[in-house]
Amino acid sequence: MTAELNPRRLAIVPFAQTGARLSGVRNGSEFGRLLPEPAGSHGVGQVFFEAFGELRRNAQGAMSTWIGLAARTTMPMVCQRCLEPVDVDIDFSREFRFVATEAQAELEDDQSEEDVLVSAPDFDLLALVEDELLMALPPSPKHQRCPRPVKLAVADKDFVVAEEVVSPFAVLGQLKTPKV
Repeated sequence: MTAELNPRRLAIVPFAQTGARLSGVRNGSEFGRLLPEPAGSHGVGQVFFEAFGELRRNAQGAMSTWIGLAARTTMPMVCQRCLEPVDVDIDFSREFRFVATEAQAELEDDQSEEDVLVSAPDFDLLALVEDELLMALPPSPKHQRCPRPVKLAVADKDFVVAEEVVSPFAVLGQLKTPKV
């Protein structure tokens, strides 16, 4: 009988050594940092995730611990064109290399292209899922096509157009013209 893998307390090294896979569906309410972002009346949809572990040889021939991670969800946000609620699909797929200590991670993270994290016997994989979903949020969410035409002009009956102001540089320009 195999022990069930807990994504909140995942032993990274054994997970990778055995080439294990873990997938699941979690309620969006479990991801507290995502909750303040949505503007709609309903919360974050279900979060689907999957992870796999593996060992890979590095350039020096030593084995490195790797985790592949992907997740997706739908979040209610505010359309930046029409200011109405819009459901936005968020997803990511990334790989992470794990090292033994924080000092080693800090040193190697600056020198490598991949993301380097510290392995732990009780690593919170769902916290990493939440981090990556937050980073995958669009900076300016929009509908593909807004449900109502977007107002591009303001009509204010009390608005008075200001008189045209003469630029001080225009006066200087007159000084340059030759007098006949």
